[in-house]
Order: sequence, then structure tokens, then C-alpha cells
Amino acid sequence: MKFVVSSTALLKQLTALNGVITTNPVVPILENFLFEVSNGKLTVYASDLQTSMITEISVEAKQKGSIAVPARILLDTLKNLPEQPVTFTIDEDTYSIEISSDNGRYKLSGENATDFPRVPAVKNGQSVDIPSDILSRAIASTIFAASNDELKPAMTGVFINIADTNTTFVATDGHRLIRYRRVDIASEGSNTLIIPKKALNLLKASIPSEKTNVKLEFNASNAFFSFDNIKMICRLIDERFPDYENAIPANNPNKLSINRVDLLNSLKRISIYANKTTHQVRLKIAGSEMQISAEDLDFSNEANERLSCEYEGEDMEIGFNAKFLIEMLNNMDSESVDINLSAPNRAGLLLPTKKDKNEDVLMLVMPVMLSNYV
Repeated sequence: MKFVVSSTALLKQLTALNGVITTNPVVPILENFLFEVSNGKLTVYASDLQTSMITEISVEAKQKGSIAVPARILLDTLKNLPEQPVTFTIDEDTYSIEISSDNGRYKLSGENATDFPRVPAVKNGQSVDIPSDILSRAIASTIFAASNDELKPAMTGVFINIADTNTTFVATDGHRLIRYRRVDIASEGSNTLIIPKKALNLLKASIPSEKTNVKLEFNASNAFFSFDNIKMICRLIDERFPDYENAIPANNPNKLSINRVDLLNSLKRISIYANKTTHQVRLKIAGSEMQISAEDLDFSNEANERLSCEYEGEDMEIGFNAKFLIEMLNNMDSESVDINLSAPNRAGLLLPTKKDKNEDVLMLVMPVMLSNYV
């Protein structure tokens, strides 16, 4: 089997797939890309058994064939080649691969393509179309709050509820919760799925910056994303997601509005002086002023700042993990943010003051118990 392909075009497509490949996979052949050539098209597969990605690229070829190609050595070779046509010559009996370029020849050993795991296909699936910019925003707005705790598998992904009036994306790690809702994405009937964090990170990295349409198809066990010439298939997390609506406090009489960037920058400075284990900062709110302070008793470090704000409610002192607040504020883009509070031991809600008419963003963060420093 022989085919000719542009070195940079091939490198671009392989780079999009390379994030799937893990070092020391359970099945050694998964350190390879699967190449299949047919009808002037090269189809490339990469998989870690949980997630698979597929791309297609036009090539000059007269024959059909397939081979598993070592991913790392191929990528490293292409990265260091200038743009030019490269010729792949494959001996399907010995699985040897020869790459010829203007610069020279490179030989490497492939593996039998039939040993590469088969990628699942859609059967009895539902589907919904999502514009790529909206999907990217939904992933970026939620994924940072998904848990890394493998003992709570349901929380290690993003929960998606596709209904006939809206679609809701939810992520939580038990300390914070993000609910991102779009009224411009809907589907007949109601369906829920939990997509693993790794798959969504790969998807976000692969979605092009120019606007395109992403088709999401899913059945009981897998989700299939397709856009441009890339497809991604991932196994869904088959667990029950926590009842997140009940975790959101309904009655929050203390309402604060503050400039988002001012608060974010203040937290970044103050958190330098916080305890490195708890990252605890104290917010003291009274009248139109918020005092932010932190201290690390082990090193006698302390800092405090004052910010002006708009506040309605009782004077309050509440503690939060600064890392969580910083991450949440970083993932908002409104000029100011509303913080709704009920009591020092109840969750606080962060909401953008201004938002797109099609989206609804709610960020919940649990407080931390304040130590009695003054």
C-alpha cells in the first residue's frame, strides 16, 4: 500500500487526535494511530478504549489498506519536516512503514491493524445540533468544577439535560456547583447524559475557532460528536448524578453587587497570604463596603483590602476558598457580578449581572468555617 499526503495537513489532523493517546495504555496497540486508506481518503483513528477520535484527510492513493502506526515517532517526525508531500509505503505482510520526503527516508515498524479495537457506531440514538461557539462556552463554563474523585464517578463528568425548551450543563465536586443553561438548544423529549471530563477537554481543544455546527448523537452507552472532518466517540458515565436543584438555596435575602475584575484581582492578591491548605479568605460585608482578608498563622502572613460594592441585607462575615472564587470569576465575562447570600454556613450564589438572553449561568460555592481571627 502506498499513499502521498501533505506533511502539514497530516500533522494538523494527527495533533487534534493525539490527546486521546495515553502513555502505557492497557492495550499496547493503543499507542498507535490506526490508518485506513480507501477511495482517496485516509481515515485515522486514535483511542484509549473510553474515548475515540477519528479524522479524514484526502490523499493520493491507488490501493486500499490499513496499518497501525506508532503515534509518537510519527508526530515527532512530521513536526520537524517543512511543508511538502510525503509518501508512505507500507508492507502489509511485515507491517514495515517507510516515509519518503524531500529530505530523506524514515523507516519504522507498525502493527497489524486488525488488533486495533473497533470503534462503536450509533444505534437507536437521539441527536441534537449545537453551534460550536455555544458548545465551547458551555464546556469552559462548567468543566473546571467537575470532580477528580474517582470514588464519586458521577461527579467526574459534566451532566447534560437536553429538554424540549432548553439544555442544561451541570458540574459539581461537592464544594461548588455550576449550572449553565441555554434556551437556544433543545430537542424533542428529555434526555440526560454524563460525559467524562477527559472527553470534553479533548472536544474543546478540537473545536475550530471559526463557527461550525457540532452534531451530538447519543444512546444509552455512548456519545458521538461530529464536526468538519472530525468525529469523537466517548463512553458515557453510567451513574446517577446528584440532585443538584435541591442543593441551590432558594431564599437569599443578602444581595451584593460588585465589579468582577476588581474582586478577582483583590482575591488574587489576598490569597497569596492565605493558608496554603485551606486557601481561606474572609469576606466582611457592611453597608457599601466589603473587606477581604486572609492570614496564615504558621508563617505570620496576613493581608486585607477594602472594596466598594452595592449591598442590601444584614452585615455579614463569611469564609470561602479563594481558589474556587477566583476560578469562578475567571470563567465569567460580565463587568459586574451579583453574590446572593443567606447565612455564613450556607452556600453563596454567584451570578453575572448582565448576560446573553439565551443563557443562564449560576455558580454555587460552599462556605468554609471561619477561624476566630480578627
